[in-house]
Amino acid sequence: MTSHPPQLWRRALAEALGTCLLVAIVVGSGIAAQQLSPNDIGLQLLQNSTATVLGLTVLILVFGPVSGAHFNPVVSLADWILGRRNGNGLTLPELGTYVVAQTVGAIGGSVLANAMFEVQTSISGKDRATPGHLLAEVVATAGLILLIFSLAATKRGHLAAPAVGAYIGAAYWFTSSTSFANPAVTVGRIFSDTFAGISPGSAPGFVLAQLIGAAVGLSLLLMLFPTGSRAVEDIVVPHTVDKQV
Repeated sequence: MTSHPPQLWRRALAEALGTCLLVAIVVGSGIAAQQLSPNDIGLQLLQNSTATVLGLTVLILVFGPVSGAHFNPVVSLADWILGRRNGNGLTLPELGTYVVAQTVGAIGGSVLANAMFEVQTSISGKDRATPGHLLAEVVATAGLILLIFSLAATKRGHLAAPAVGAYIGAAYWFTSSTSFANPAVTVGRIFSDTFAGISPGSAPGFVLAQLIGAAVGLSLLLMLFPTGSRAVEDIVVPHTVDKQV
């Protein structure tokens, strides 16, 4: 049966909503963790990471069939780059639409989380851009890109939801930056001066490190899966639907 991607506005809406809810989960669970365990940073991180793992897995399952559940500009960028090799993937206008939707959604997610916990929306003062944190963002993003696209290249995209959730949960703990690995989420977290926030001065370094990490991840993908990477079409999960939908 012939299938086609959903209309771009539907995919953009899915990306905006998904990224909004992802940031709301990250920021909201961070605020809750601070309130519930004010004197135990390790427990705060456990609470924050657990909510993120579960929430991200669910969001990929919900929005994946519509937009592919990127929720991340570097994932969309990598999709566009790989698509240039074989004429599929996102087009340049679609890439721009995805990135704008993700960024707007991420900012909205911080505002939503702040409102739910009756915390004033304000610019974060939490500095994070140390050399160790930036290296951690390169590592976290490279691993994320390699994971997502290797699953697609080997026709295991149906495992993306639990695999990506598990990876981000692990990366919370094995990276010093707690694995932002996402430029849109980085921008969104500027707007909450809470446990999960990041200062505007730290954000550009994080975004640059994430772009470098994406390049590293793509390079590893092309070396490890040279044939499969040419056939990658649906990232993060298949999102073609019947014409009647």
